[in-house]
Amino acid sequence: MAFLIGEQSVELLQAQAKFWNHEYNFIYIASLKCVTQLGIPDIIYKHGKPITLQQLANVLPINKAKVHGVYRLMRVLVHSGFFIKEKVSDDDADMGYWLTPASRLLIKDQALSMIPFLEASFYPTYLKPWHHMSEWFQNDDLSAFETAHGSTLWDYASHDPKLNELFNEHMVNDTESLSRIVIRDCQNVFHNMKSMVDVGGNTGFMAKAIADAFPHLHCTLFDLPHVVAGLTGSKNLTYIEGNMFESIPQADAVMLKWILHDWSDEESVKILKKCKVAIPSKENEGKVIIIDMIVRNNKEDHQETETQLFYDLLMMVLNNGKERTEKEWEEVFFDAGHSGYKIAYELGLWSLIEVYP
Repeated sequence: MAFLIGEQSVELLQAQAKFWNHEYNFIYIASLKCVTQLGIPDIIYKHGKPITLQQLANVLPINKAKVHGVYRLMRVLVHSGFFIKEKVSDDDADMGYWLTPASRLLIKDQALSMIPFLEASFYPTYLKPWHHMSEWFQNDDLSAFETAHGSTLWDYASHDPKLNELFNEHMVNDTESLSRIVIRDCQNVFHNMKSMVDVGGNTGFMAKAIADAFPHLHCTLFDLPHVVAGLTGSKNLTYIEGNMFESIPQADAVMLKWILHDWSDEESVKILKKCKVAIPSKENEGKVIIIDMIVRNNKEDHQETETQLFYDLLMMVLNNGKERTEKEWEEVFFDAGHSGYKIAYELGLWSLIEVYP
């Protein structure tokens, strides 16, 4: 017979359990990276239906004595909801592993793949700053990345080809999925515009997608010289090199996609002031299109709020940037001299905001 323990003991044990849960939360991302490197999502996808542990083990490039490890690995990811277990067939009682929308993002050689994120997750250059957070709080560096590496993320990436490659792959893959949604569901944002500048748009995936979807609209991709070097435009897509802190090309609208969260409030105000100079008045339908997070306390979706808070710490550690609440966004807009804004669309973790001069 089990004996009941005291209330204080229960609280202590629960506190310890919470600590261990946080302590080992990294195992989720490590497990995802492992199944991706082993090719498990691709194997299941090509199998075309739920696959049993034995079937999976037969085709995996592993030491067959370690099949028990595959079971334990998959058990964690089934628990997390990345994979599910279903009947192999109506006539068969055996259960097999099957894909969810989340694990489909781990299939190789497909659009919308999240594999570049996994590749970056344990990259030493990205991990090191987290070991220097407490030191950063006590010094004058702008970010923990600077404390760890002696330079900003952007300067470091320009001299580290692997880091630069990981960053560019990250941006392209994430932008590809977002551009599809924006073009499909947010079309009215672009209807009355004749020109748009995508500031800091990397290699231009979003600008290309918008230019293709709206032939009446001339798009300009504006980024640093080493980013746009060698890139070729088209009939309604132009590449221009420059620095957004100095000036921004004239257009009906300026797009800032995942730009301002990389910068402090003071730097964001400077960028938005340059945007205001580049666009027509509100009466002439000038606007800044911002795609970024609006941090909310979503009590109905704990995971969404948690993810946004994680992103905020990530921006702090890597860039001296931040994710903002609506009130914080409003202060930045008005400090930059803009007259108003509208949250036009909610895009999952992100929002599309129209800001008016």
